[in-house]
Amino acid sequence: MHDSKILIVDDEVSIVQMLTTILKKEQFTYIDSANNAEDALARCRDKRYDLILLDVMLPDRSGFEICPLIRETTDAPIFFLTARTTDLDKLSGFALGADDYITKPFNPLEVVARIKAHLRRKSGGTSGKPKVKTYQFGGLIVNTSSGEVTVNGRKVELPAQVYQLLTFFCKHPNQLFSKNQLYEQVWGEEFLGEDNTVMVHIRKLREKIEENPSDPRYILTVRGLGYKFIPHGELE
Repeated sequence: MHDSKILIVDDEVSIVQMLTTILKKEQFTYIDSANNAEDALARCRDKRYDLILLDVMLPDRSGFEICPLIRETTDAPIFFLTARTTDLDKLSGFALGADDYITKPFNPLEVVARIKAHLRRKSGGTSGKPKVKTYQFGGLIVNTSSGEVTVNGRKVELPAQVYQLLTFFCKHPNQLFSKNQLYEQVWGEEFLGEDNTVMVHIRKLREKIEENPSDPRYILTVRGLGYKFIPHGELE
């Protein structure tokens, strides 16, 4: 995990220095930074990062604007850093492909804890050679070794946290989970009750794997209770 390459995109020098310092103290050694959108895009084209911290308010283009462009080149977790705290801003960030949303001012130790949690889940939380595991439900195939997902023979790209949500469902078919349970199991954090994170990621997952996201067959909503994954897209 400590060999992970991290990119910090922020035009506030003090924030970049603070995050770099605390990450290095936590034994992360590969840390790059960019202070504007164009530099960030260039770095993402030239190097493969394992996690990206992306400020929303950049001097040339917004983080919201370049997030989909970064997504074209990487499935690395993207954390938005911003002082914008409305629910609409958060929903916009997740809808654009972000995996976490951190509001300023923030506790740098909490940011590092979230970084570690995402990287640990991405690597499977184990050391050594990972076990090859493929889930197949009708036309949906998920290879947890390569991280590839195909739907009816077509490869689909998923943001890191959406992929983690899908693999969790694959491991627990036909089981009902509340938003609280999904958030705590997939995100590894305490659910505070007012966060729309799970709902947004469910919607993004449906857009990727469902033939008709408005009439889902795999990811079903059980009104008032939560969500349920149906293998093969067939109702029991």
